[in-house]
Amino acid sequence: MLQQLLAKEPGSWARFVDRFGGLVVQVIRQTADAQTIRLSADDRDDLCSEVFAEFLDRDMSVLQRFRRKSSLATYLAVIARRVVVRLLREQRYRRAFGHVDAHQAALDVKSRERSVSERAEDLDRVEKLMQMLSQDSRDLLQAIYLEGLSYAEAARKLDRPINSIGPLLSRIRSQYGQLPGLQ
Repeated sequence: MLQQLLAKEPGSWARFVDRFGGLVVQVIRQTADAQTIRLSADDRDDLCSEVFAEFLDRDMSVLQRFRRKSSLATYLAVIARRVVVRLLREQRYRRAFGHVDAHQAALDVKSRERSVSERAEDLDRVEKLMQMLSQDSRDLLQAIYLEGLSYAEAARKLDRPINSIGPLLSRIRSQYGQLPGLQ
C-alpha cells in the first residue's frame, strides 16, 4: 500500500486514508485525553486533517522516511501523536495569552509556514517574557502550557493550592498578554 501511495497510483490515497483514518482519530482522542483536553467533533476532524496534511507535506517526506523497523501503523501513530501534541501545545499557549480562540489555534496552518527568522524572533520574545516573570510564574506556565498538565496536576507539582492556579494565570495574562509578537 505504501509503495503504491508513494508511486502516486490512482486511488492509493483513498485506500491509505480508509485504512489509517481510524488509527489517526484514536491517536487524537488518546492524546487529548492524556492532556485533559476536550475536543469537539470539529476539532477532532481538523486535527485529523492536519495529521494527513503532514503525511502529504513535502512530497510525502514523512512516508518516504519509513524504514520498516516497526509496523507502518506504529510509525504513523508516532507521527500523528507528534503532530497532535504540537498543535495542542500551540493551542494552549495561545489560549494562555488570550490572542486566539482554541478552535482557531488548532487550525492555524500558517505557523508551520512561517520563516525560520520569524520563529526565531518569536522565541526571543517568549524568552524575554519568561525572564520578566517570577520563578513561580515561569514554573506555572511551563507546567500548564508546555507540559500540558491540568490545573490539579500543576498544583500538585508546584505544591500550590489548586484554587491559586487560575488567578495566577489570569494575572500573568492581564500583565503580559499584550506583548507584541505573541500571537
